[in-house]
Order: sequence, then C-alpha cells, then structure tokens
Amino acid sequence: MAAVGGRTRWTGWAFLGVVCALVIGFYAWSASLGYLEMLGSGAPDSYYNALVEGFRAGQLNVKREAPPGLVKPGDSADLAWTKAAVAGVADMSCYKGKLYLYFGVTPALVLFWPYAKLTGHFLSHKDAVVIFLSVGFLAGTVLLCAVWRRYFRETGFGAVVAGTLALGLANFAPAILRQISVYEVPISCGYALTMLALAGVWRALQEERRQWAWLAAASLAYGLALGARPSLVFGAIILLVPVAQAWREKRPVRPLLLAAGGPIVLIGLGLLLYNALRFDNPLEFGEHYQVPPVLNQQFSPRFLWFNFRVGFLEPARWSGSFPFVDSITLPQGPKGYFAVDHPFGVLTNIPLVWLALAAPLAWRSRSLEARSNLRWFLGAVALLFGILTLTLTLYDAMCLRYELEYASPLVLLAVIGALSLERALIGQPVWRRAALFGWVLLLTFSAAFNLFSGFGVRADNCCRLGNTLLRMGRVNEAITQYQRAVQFNPDSAEAHLDLGIALQLQGRVEEAIAHFQTALEIKPDDPTSQMDLAWQLATCPETSLRNGAKAVELARRANLLTGGKNPNMLRTLAAAYAEAGRFAEALETAQRALKATETQSMRGPVEALRSELKLYQAGRPFHAPEPTH
Repeated sequence: MAAVGGRTRWTGWAFLGVVCALVIGFYAWSASLGYLEMLGSGAPDSYYNALVEGFRAGQLNVKREAPPGLVKPGDSADLAWTKAAVAGVADMSCYKGKLYLYFGVTPALVLFWPYAKLTGHFLSHKDAVVIFLSVGFLAGTVLLCAVWRRYFRETGFGAVVAGTLALGLANFAPAILRQISVYEVPISCGYALTMLALAGVWRALQEERRQWAWLAAASLAYGLALGARPSLVFGAIILLVPVAQAWREKRPVRPLLLAAGGPIVLIGLGLLLYNALRFDNPLEFGEHYQVPPVLNQQFSPRFLWFNFRVGFLEPARWSGSFPFVDSITLPQGPKGYFAVDHPFGVLTNIPLVWLALAAPLAWRSRSLEARSNLRWFLGAVALLFGILTLTLTLYDAMCLRYELEYASPLVLLAVIGALSLERALIGQPVWRRAALFGWVLLLTFSAAFNLFSGFGVRADNCCRLGNTLLRMGRVNEAITQYQRAVQFNPDSAEAHLDLGIALQLQGRVEEAIAHFQTALEIKPDDPTSQMDLAWQLATCPETSLRNGAKAVELARRANLLTGGKNPNMLRTLAAAYAEAGRFAEALETAQRALKATETQSMRGPVEALRSELKLYQAGRPFHAPEPTH
C-alpha cells in the first residue's frame, strides 16, 4: 500500500473508501433518539422542523403556541422541566408570548429547510446529526489525505487508514450518537463546518494562485459555523493565519483580508439582525428567555479549573463487565456552576491525543517552503484547539457533546503527530515498528473507549426519559425505560435505584429491594441507595421483608454521609428506629426531621411526619400502605 502508482494505489484508495463507508454506517446504525425526541411525536414535531415551518409561514418564531402559565413560581426545577418537556417547549425561548429557538439557525438553513423543500418530508434530528458528523468526518479525512500526499508519502498509506479511523471513532462522536436531541444538532453542524473551514485554510496556505478563493470559502464555512454555535466566535482567528503568512512573506494582504473577513462579517451582521428582530437586542440569542428559566453566570474564570479537570484529566471508571466503561468520579463543582452531563477527561481516556506533542516533528529536515506551510497550518489547528478549549472551560457546564468541538482538532493534530513520528524514524526500522505498534495500540484503546462509553450515555438517556415519565404518572412506561438502562449498563447504580423506586410504586417490593441492594453493592457509599433500601426494610407492608436492625444501620450511614440535616434521611432513620422497636430514638429523630421539613416549607412531608410522630408516641412503627393500581 505504500506504492504511489498502479494497481496498489487504487486498491489503497478503494480500501480507504470502504473504511469511510463503515464509519458512516456505524454512525447511522448507532444513532439513537434522546429523551426529548422520544417524548415527541416524530420528526414533524421536532424543534428545527418547527422553526422551518415558522420560516415558511413568514415568521422568525417557531410554529408552536406558547402554553400560558406553564411554569409557576413555586415549581421545583424538576417539575418545571417536566412540564416544559411534556408541552414540547423545554429549552425554547419565550419572548413577548412567542417561542423561538436559541439554538443556532444554520442547521435549519443548510439542511432542514432544503430537505423539506426537496422531498416534501421532515428530517429527524437523529438523521441530521448523522449527516453533519459524516460531513465533518469526511472533511477531516480529505484534509488528512491532502496532508499525507503533500508531505508524508514516505510513511505508507496504512497510516492514513489508521488516521481516518481515529478521526471517525476517537473524538467523542460515537458516544454523542447514543442520545440525539436538539442539543446535538447545532454542535454537530458546527463541527462539520469547522472542519470544512480548516480544509479551506489548508488549501489557502498551499495554493498561492487561488489563495483568496479558498480563504473566502473557509470564511463562509466558519461564518455558518457561528450561526450554528456562536461560542465558536473566537476560533475565527484561524482565518487570519494565511493573511499573517502572506504579510510575513511580504506579499499583498489586502485581497486576503477581504476574503477572510468578507463572508464571515456579512454572516455575523445577519445574525445580529436576526437577534434584533427576534429579541429587540442584536446580542441576545435567547438564553435569557429560556423555558424553564435558567439564571446562571454563564462564563467565569472560577469554572476554568473544574472544567479542565473533568474535561481533560478525570479518567472513566472501568469494570470487567459490559459495557466496561462508566462515568467519571465528579469532583465538587464551584459556586454558581450549572451542570455536568457525562464528561470524560480527553487526556486520560483518549490517550491517542498525546501524539499531538509529536506534531512539531512534521517540519523536521524539510525545505524552507514546506517547513513554513506546515508550521502555519499546524499552528492554525493548535490555535483552534486552544481557543475552543478556553471558551468551553470558562462556561458553567461541561457536557460530552461539547467535547466534540475541541477533541476533533486535537485528534487531527495527534494523527499528524503520528505521521511525523513515523517519518522521523524511517532510518530506524526497529524503532519505527515500535512507534507504529504503540500508536495503533493508543488508537485501539481510544476507539474502544468511545464505542463502549456510548452505552453508558444510552443508559443515562433511558433513565432521564424514565424520570420524566414517572413524574407524569406513566409508571409502566418508566419501568420499561429503566429496564433498558439496566440492560445497556448493568453497573449503573442510578439505573437500578430508579428502577427500584418505580417497582416500589407498583407494589413489586421484593423486586424493588433487589435493585436497591444491587445499587448499594455498586456504590456502597451512596446515601440515596442506603436511604431507599432502609425505607423499604423499615416500612414495607410485607412483614417477611422488614428488617429493623439492617434498616437502622443503612439509615444511620446515609444520615452521616449527608451531614445529619437532610429531612428525608432523618425521616427514614426515624422509621428504621421504630421498626427496630427503639421508639424513643424514633420520636426524637422524627421531631428533628419535622423541624427541618418545616424550615424548608415542604407542606406534604410536614403532614406525613406529624402522622408518623403520633404512631411513634403510641409505640407503633410506620408501615407504608399497599400501593393502589
């Protein structure tokens, strides 16, 4: 395959085409709907198609009515979210009684609207993400092939095939495919357009004759990427890399400046006008009008270390049973931090990226022109990676889907680093074979992590849907989702715990207790598992399943782990004391629980605790009633 002409060359390119087809086929096969999509009624009901319908009707808001008084001031965050999700408006923006998408408009313009116009049908979010990820992957592959053909032909074509697999399977794309909701659409669109912009920058650096045209194409692609993900804005500086190269080499820069700035500035002005027409503010994208409201300081330096830790350093937890990969151990978040959603440390879980450190070997022993072009291009990729990393680490959330943005240029740098290392060792066959074996091993581990981690993401998606269904009172459907979560990730304590709670609501107490015990075996120090199991052992209607001594042990441990002030933990401990016949301790603990509950103005639990206090005063344990069906 190392040959450059004849049958061997075409065999190699054909094999590469098969590899690309297999990666894209895997994308299509593994793509799964997220819980928001599963609550809806299909593609016509999805957010981006609602936006397209709005555009068709001559309006900027989605073609959907805003439910009046949907979220009330006293609603908990979970209840508010459930109401909004069931109504099909969760994470939309409501301004002056109209609903808008704060998610980027580009996917609607470049894919959803043209698809609907040409076919007369609606495209699902799932299929859109597969298309965007495939475009980004193919753009990266074409770019890799161009870099190899120009500067690394001596390394052999097998390295290109391995690098192609890395670009497709080692950048978190396989994992995010396991839960596709509206969130993944603009992110995957931004990824595709960013990779196309990088390809344009590459051609602009290599072809002096048509440099301005390729740079204008890169500017157009990156401008559209901003329309999908405004947070990519600072990465637009890569468009100035060919301009800086021309200035350094004392060539005319004015045409290049116009090419680099023209398309993206026009698109930026269009976005500002779009915002002004929707929200009366050109800088408002809709986050301040989210349903339900989210009031957070979105960017702050105090989030930087936490995000860097969970997004770069924290390793996944591995086990000997399928799916082998579980989520990271989360450290305590900083004050004002919003949320995390399945992040993984890229440096510890995708070790292939460490080969990016070898990228400077690319210009070793080369001509002045080749050295200059490689430096400028690799500098652009590194600059994009660094800027996107800094932007995301300052944000008040870290999600797996966000990591696609900075992992993709980093994986590209790593693949070029692997090619550079192999080229540097050409005169040393033993070391070259060792380096090749090492980087294939790193690729195998990195791809395996991406493939297996997706099952944990899928399990979490099922749990989220189950939680929403449970809040809606659809217990049977919730149980089905929790059972799927356990199938996808048998080592998920959360899935077993949620399934146990749902089974308990159906009166299937023995099964519930079994899942609570499994959750506790997986996470021995989890206070929620301890509390729920203790509650069942203390209050179960079936006498044969009650165990006061064990309930007291579990409830005391849970109470200690939560600081001894959680009203639910105290209530469980009181019930456990009563089941064990220790009524004085039950009475004292229940009084503390009542005081803590009254402080938090929890009306329902206050009334329940007062009833339980009367039982303990009379020397009687509390037993939960049989559930009604």
